[in-house]
Amino acid sequence: MDVDDFWSLIESARSDDRPFAEALTERLAATSTEQILAFQERVDALDGAVCRWDVRAAAYLIGSGCSDDSFMDFRAGLIALGRVWYERAVRAPDDLADHPDVRTGVGKYGEGVVFSEEAGTAACEAFERRTGGDADDFYEAWDQYRASRGIQESPADMGEDFDFSDPLQMRRRLPRLAALYLAEPTV
Repeated sequence: MDVDDFWSLIESARSDDRPFAEALTERLAATSTEQILAFQERVDALDGAVCRWDVRAAAYLIGSGCSDDSFMDFRAGLIALGRVWYERAVRAPDDLADHPDVRTGVGKYGEGVVFSEEAGTAACEAFERRTGGDADDFYEAWDQYRASRGIQESPADMGEDFDFSDPLQMRRRLPRLAALYLAEPTV
């Protein structure tokens, strides 16, 4: 699945009247198992590109904290936002301060704001629907697919780590998100 086909599928699901993950899963389930696995390959590549400390800091601000699982959901949610917003977040996570859901999500602590566990499991769900199998079957097929293509997991280059609980660091590194989500310092 090339990058344009991938993003076309994402945009198609985004334009549906149903919840994004439901629409995406249905569209994927209507394709072949090969296409579902190719979709997952693209998801993994895009996910790896945003597995960085600066992106996690954005998730930390938006979600008022960010566990490992929450960060996976956030990265899936970035992909679910579509190509334009995903690419903006890759270039500068602080640009998420311009996204309407992020702006209106202040005080909601991640509820419905970018984080999307369901978007992250769409390929698995589609595979299950398509084949009648379960998650174990999907991950077995995924391992075989990766092996057949020589795809190896490599640790992400997370960039420079920093203290998310330090408001000064957060204001310096993500000034616009910090302005939305952090209380003003008291003197």
